[in-house]
Amino acid sequence: MKLGFVSDSLGGMSFEALLDNAARLGVSGVEVNTGGWSTAPHFDLQKMKASTDARRDFAKAFQGRGLEVISLNANGNPLHPTQPEQGECLRDTIRVAGDMGIKTICTMSGLPAGRAGDLMPNWVVSSWPPETQEILRYQWEDKLLPFWTEIALLAKECGVERIALELHGSQCVYNVPSLLKLRAAIGPVVGANLDPSHLFWMGADPLVAAEALGDSVYHVHAKDTLLNAPVQATTSLLENGSLLNIPGRSWSYITLGFGHGEEWWRQFCYRLKMAGYDGWLSVEHEDVLLNSLEGLEKSILLLKGVMPVAESDFKPQAI
Repeated sequence: MKLGFVSDSLGGMSFEALLDNAARLGVSGVEVNTGGWSTAPHFDLQKMKASTDARRDFAKAFQGRGLEVISLNANGNPLHPTQPEQGECLRDTIRVAGDMGIKTICTMSGLPAGRAGDLMPNWVVSSWPPETQEILRYQWEDKLLPFWTEIALLAKECGVERIALELHGSQCVYNVPSLLKLRAAIGPVVGANLDPSHLFWMGADPLVAAEALGDSVYHVHAKDTLLNAPVQATTSLLENGSLLNIPGRSWSYITLGFGHGEEWWRQFCYRLKMAGYDGWLSVEHEDVLLNSLEGLEKSILLLKGVMPVAESDFKPQAI
């Protein structure tokens, strides 16, 4: 496996400082945010789309420090009913990735409105009342599948081989069954960006999910979640309080090891290996209490101690 981090983890730093710290921390690459919910402070998508020189200079800045561009990440809602620019961000990210020779991109599946004419996305997480089923039918058949059929064709045209969808709340694809459902409909260009932090707060088990996804795991975000049991006991994990109020929430994104210890992360890496995954672990630091650089340093240090790096060389002895 290889170790890196998401560029927005150090979103307050300049591009040069970001890469200098990546080299200092001893990671192998950086996953670069391109837009969507991100202001993309390190990547001007339109400039990269228009300028061969800009793309060349961007790649050279990585190469000069012995780093790789892990992937481009358009993390947003590409099916937002009133923000078509989010879908265009994904399309442009695919085009630029193709121009840069990047084979894997990360994004979200998208979440449309609940019916034609609605102005807000609608996330259905229950089977009752009965109108929920009509919402799901509309979202999948009328919006999601046509959109991803188009995106799969664009990816093929651009030479992008794998689109890793983050299993994220408020998206049509948010768990193992929904990922496999879309993959079955669209084809193997679609796979999973397995981020355990989201599965934790949705009540799933990332260790079992890694095994269930198998070779459809295309990317991994290393992010932890604190489950705040005293609050959870009365609030449940259906939490809509401020992300900044960690003491008042039933769950919060947190620095690796502060929600689940080293033993859990050791098991996670091993389960990924068992499932055949030998790709990137990309740290995504979103802990609002810890300094971003300190939190990233602690997360990287933990993963360096638990992630497999070298190939297995075990061979049974002749008896």
